[in-house]
Amino acid sequence: MNKLSKLAAGSLFAALILPATSALAVDEHFIDSKAVVGGYDVVAYHTVGKPTKGSANYSASYQGATWHFASRDNLDLFKAEPAKYAPAYGGWCSAGASKGKKVPTKPDLWAIVDGQLYLNSSPAAHNKLFLADTEGVIRKGEANWKRIFATPRGEL
Repeated sequence: MNKLSKLAAGSLFAALILPATSALAVDEHFIDSKAVVGGYDVVAYHTVGKPTKGSANYSASYQGATWHFASRDNLDLFKAEPAKYAPAYGGWCSAGASKGKKVPTKPDLWAIVDGQLYLNSSPAAHNKLFLADTEGVIRKGEANWKRIFATPRGEL
């Protein structure tokens, strides 16, 4: 197993130890427009390979947050395996998490590494930090996320 695979496995483990159905930790997910990641379909990143706006007509609740999808098929895929499709760090910026911060993301700044969706906040965060040192950003993000996931954004 390569280092990124091990890190992705760590992301899955972290997702499993976080409360799946209990009250949502403060700011655990990046919610914009009343849905996680601004209502973008997190399954579409995997299936069509691009950001796709979801619809309130196809929505699900997971970890106390609302998720939107572009189609019934994507909704069903998510319901079957939500941890597989939920983005790292609750949809907050991966580069930001590596620095111990929760920074809102942009849907067009993304990457899938070993099956895990990572989002970023700016071209600099995505290109100069995340893509330049993917393994390091993920390693630091995983370590920090254990500490910051339940901390309100304004307190970081």
